[in-house]
Amino acid sequence: MKKRFLTAVAGTILAAGLLVGCGAADKAADKAANGAASVAEAAGSVADQAAAVDFKADPIDLKIGVVGAIYDDLWKPAVDQLAKQGINLEITQFSDYVTPNNALANGEVDLNAFQHQIYLQSEIDQYNYELTNIGNTFIIPLNVYSTKISSLDELKDGDTIAVPNDPTNEGRALKVLAAAGVIKLKDNDNFNPNLEDIESYTKDVKIEELAANTIPSTLPDVTAAVVNGNYALDFGLKTEEAIYKDSVLDQEEYWNLIAARTKDLSDPRLVAAYDAVVKAFQSDATNEIFKKDYDGYFIAEGWDQDRLADYK
Repeated sequence: MKKRFLTAVAGTILAAGLLVGCGAADKAADKAANGAASVAEAAGSVADQAAAVDFKADPIDLKIGVVGAIYDDLWKPAVDQLAKQGINLEITQFSDYVTPNNALANGEVDLNAFQHQIYLQSEIDQYNYELTNIGNTFIIPLNVYSTKISSLDELKDGDTIAVPNDPTNEGRALKVLAAAGVIKLKDNDNFNPNLEDIESYTKDVKIEELAANTIPSTLPDVTAAVVNGNYALDFGLKTEEAIYKDSVLDQEEYWNLIAARTKDLSDPRLVAAYDAVVKAFQSDATNEIFKKDYDGYFIAEGWDQDRLADYK
């Protein structure tokens, strides 16, 4: 609040000025207090509006972008549950990992669910997308497979291990190999390590960087390979066939998520709808599909976090 400095030119004028100044200060204080109360009331009204939304009486149509037909199965229980609430969620398929964030930012879809947090952040940094993680979904393990050895202890000098060549998955694959004792990573702050971050090898093995989607088919040509869970699933590899199972599962940056446009989170109706979508996915029915139908390839993570709490 600006302060008013009065110049005293006479006793009576000064007295009058002080009276006026005090009156103005009192009014300003009252205005500030009323303004603060209005803000609080507005915030409360947003939460009240969101809680009061009845989608059965006023249905809403939403589109969510995914990559891969498997998401039709993973999202089926949520889609069915949301339909009963008046929220019609349409699954929109994309054929690559580049398009869904662009489609979300441009309004072609309302949400997407295909990526982990590191990938989302890399897209935001590169393209200046204004997107927000509104709910965690699962983590997909990166297990090690081989058709030539039954344990990483059998590795010998000259053997080859394939890893994904994209930055985020390669970094995670190297962490898996480090956890398995195959390599030792340098003690630095590089969350996403690359080959230059390898300090030493237990055996003189060669690490070969390959496109993640091609790695399963190269298993006959390499000694072992770190395989993305979705590609292992597509290729028919079972988790019990892995010679080493991913133990780097507690790093939140690798959790997959549901993303929304940040600007939409100022709309109480959309916040209420998105909250319902998140809760419908984070359900026992979805977890049952993870365990029963997909053999542990999908592991529920971060369901105890309310990523929309600040917007309700």
